[in-house]
This record gives sequence, structure tokens and C-alpha cells, in this order.
Amino acid sequence: MYALIAGHLELSPNNRPYVAALERMASADIARAAPLPIGRREAKLAAIFQEAAPVARRPCDEMVPRAIRHYIGCEFADVRWRKVLPGLKEFRVSKDDEDAAGLLWIRAGRRMPLHTHEANEVTLVLKGGFCDLTGHYGRGDIALADAAIDHQPKADEGEDCLCFVVSEGKLRLTGPVGRLVERLFGAGKR
Repeated sequence: MYALIAGHLELSPNNRPYVAALERMASADIARAAPLPIGRREAKLAAIFQEAAPVARRPCDEMVPRAIRHYIGCEFADVRWRKVLPGLKEFRVSKDDEDAAGLLWIRAGRRMPLHTHEANEVTLVLKGGFCDLTGHYGRGDIALADAAIDHQPKADEGEDCLCFVVSEGKLRLTGPVGRLVERLFGAGKR
């Protein structure tokens, strides 16, 4: 979830002043605390500076915030997509059947199957946009869904939609075709 929030803040400058205020409050507490010695200080500093070394990026990597690129473990151009349906691809980072995090690519104008969720799903739009019964979401927006929402997100016309999704529990297909697919293939693992 940290990667999703950090990615949102990178894409949505409107929320940065609020976070900066929280950081100022926290820093005041830190400034009042007694300093503690840091073991292996030089090695830790070297590791920090080594990690911060600039990396040459390709233009397509710029659409994915740094925290999410770090979380997925590769640059965007190197993502190994898995086709789910025509016009729908995913790249799952976590392999847990109950909880999932990863990227979702929806072709422009494509509707996802009608579905609901066993628990919470948090979606950050990285490119393009989509709409569902809860509203329209564009780059930098966060959409929330849970078991109370039965929806069928549709990518905006004219531009593919790329999202970073963090979900708890399984996705459950609810439309007639989805129920048939689940019965035949045991789908609903996302």
C-alpha cells in the first residue's frame, strides 16, 4: 500500500502540502528526541547513496511513479504482461491467491467483466482513465471498491488505461458470462 500512496503523491501535487504539514509535525517530535548512536553508520550511508544512484530511464518508464517501479522490481518497459482477456493484461507482483498487487492494462474503450470483491481493492490510475458506477478516475486518482460494489469499469476512449491495483481477497465475477467462466475455469483469483 505504501507504493500506491507514494505513487499517488508523486502524480497528484494537490495532496503534497497536506503531507508536508504532517512531515513538519513529525520532524518537530524528532528534533526534540535525544539522538541515538547509529551502528555501522558508514555502511548504511553508503547503501543509501548507492541506491540513490541515477538510473537511465526510457520515456515509457516516466508514466509509472518511482515508488511503484521500485515495488514491481523492474522498469515499466521490462514488465512481463499476462493476457487475461482480449484487451486486458495484468502483471502481478504478489503471488498470494488471497491478496494481490500489480499492474492492470485495459485497452481504450474496453469494459472489464462485471465483478465485485471479497474485500477491499484500491486502484491508482497511472495513465488514461476509467469510469464505473462510482465516478470517473484519471491519472493520479484513487478508486476504492469493496464487497458492496458490483461494477464494470470501462477504460476511456482514445487512450489505454494503466492502473496499479492493491486488493485483499478474491475478485468475484458476477455477470452471466463471468459466472459461467468461474464455473468452468475456477476464475476469480485477482
